[in-house]
Amino acid sequence: MNNAIFMYDLPKNEPILGYLPCSLERKELEKEIQRLSSEVIEIPLIIGGKEIYTGNLGEVVMPHNHSHVLGTYHKAGEKEVKMAIDAALEAHSYWTNVSWVERMSVTLKIAELISKKYRALLNAATMLGQSKNIYQAEIDCVCETIDFLRFNAYYISEVYNHQPFSESGCINRLEYRPLEGFIFTVSPFNFTSIASNLNMSPVLMGNTVVWKPASTAILSNYVLMKIYKEAGLPDGVINFLPGQGSFIGNIVLNHRDLAGVHFTGSTATFNEFWKTISHNIGHYRSYPKLVGETGGKDFVFLHSSADIDEAATALIRGAFEYQGQKCSAASRAYVPRSIWPSLKDKMLGMLHEIKIGDPTNYENFVNAVIDEASFNKIMHYIDYAKGSKEAEIIWGGKGDKSVGYFVDPTIIFTSNPHFLTMEEEIFGPVLTVYIYEDDQFDETLRLCDQTSPYALTGAVFSKDREALNHACRVLRYAAGNFYFNDKPTGAVVGQQPFGGSRASGTNDKAGGPINLIRWTSVRTIKENLNPPIDYRYPYMVNKECK
Repeated sequence: MNNAIFMYDLPKNEPILGYLPCSLERKELEKEIQRLSSEVIEIPLIIGGKEIYTGNLGEVVMPHNHSHVLGTYHKAGEKEVKMAIDAALEAHSYWTNVSWVERMSVTLKIAELISKKYRALLNAATMLGQSKNIYQAEIDCVCETIDFLRFNAYYISEVYNHQPFSESGCINRLEYRPLEGFIFTVSPFNFTSIASNLNMSPVLMGNTVVWKPASTAILSNYVLMKIYKEAGLPDGVINFLPGQGSFIGNIVLNHRDLAGVHFTGSTATFNEFWKTISHNIGHYRSYPKLVGETGGKDFVFLHSSADIDEAATALIRGAFEYQGQKCSAASRAYVPRSIWPSLKDKMLGMLHEIKIGDPTNYENFVNAVIDEASFNKIMHYIDYAKGSKEAEIIWGGKGDKSVGYFVDPTIIFTSNPHFLTMEEEIFGPVLTVYIYEDDQFDETLRLCDQTSPYALTGAVFSKDREALNHACRVLRYAAGNFYFNDKPTGAVVGQQPFGGSRASGTNDKAGGPINLIRWTSVRTIKENLNPPIDYRYPYMVNKECK
């Protein structure tokens, strides 16, 4: 046995490759894009390491060309859900006793496979299945996934090394046990990296999981499962369970051995999970831990001293990269009247240049939204603004779903700070702008804080340091990730741990040690080196004083 004290040094973030014309990485990517585009893959459930084919099928299509079927996937029924839970519980007895160094080694192997061997494949699957352009795919499914894996490998040693003080005569220590039971992980379509981390952070801490992937991200998530297997993750540690979320959730959330939920998705769904678990609380073996990152109505707030070029770039990127389908996307902007004309001209100039279309055409900045339901929801908000006397569409406002689910980048101008699109999450390429009087900076900050139930991300632009500091104080609880002179998207693992509060989630900060601690149940162990042999304390002895 190797009894050395193991330390894993703080890693560096995975470099973002450029994919320039004729580069090796671009050639490899295009080869995988061509291969995936020319075949129809069959995706099974994976339970206890076995591939399960139910015959109840769904389709994986390209959002930007929805007549092109990339694959079919099998959906879980009641029998398969129960099999997955049993497999997770069976694997728990083994995995919980595997050394954290060995668990970490599997984690690092996965990161290395993604970085080298499967970089092109994972990027291609994310681009085609989730309609992400090269850059959006690279920073997500490759770089952020790798960063989660490597930084968590570093953070686990920090967590485990936190130990109590021992007085003379005793030894005290903390044991960071995995939770008792299984973890239910529910992942979204918009980030392959989130899908990976929702599973791998509990797994690294010795837990086993039942994973419900988003039906619109099945292809890239299946690639992840294959990589996990090759890296040596034991069978049953992660059980891959595509299917109808409400059906699977109803079975899982009523199981006695549910130990926790790791979730990213809508606030409404997370609230339903919370209600169900609260209703069943007396049924569980222990109190399930709920960790969720949910909705956002993220703001960019401009002071009159803001740099126009910087603010315009941040708003265009923050609102329209990946079609606004980021929990952190800029969705509402507060702009002083004095700088609005210049800012508007700058933004419209950029939008004139932006191209929309297939992510494999590398000139396209905006691609398709994920599916028809999303398209219809976004267009409903746009149509509402078109019909309102309180709003004006100053750019975009059009959508076309004949070939792919394309929505033009849209800017809505409103005179009402409580207009519908200033308050409700849209999850699409829609930015609503409200103009305030320059001398109403403080009042409008408070308005921004009170307008939305969410509190995920926000940004303030100003050249005035006191204005930045004042905004930071007033908006203390309005955003879990807060930015000075930067867009409110693009948190980097190890640099800006991510999460928000209020209706945006439990703020357990993915990409940091806080999240890992949530997947442990700590046991305090005390060893007495000199146990007493008499029940009496010294003060109880009768003795006269001289």
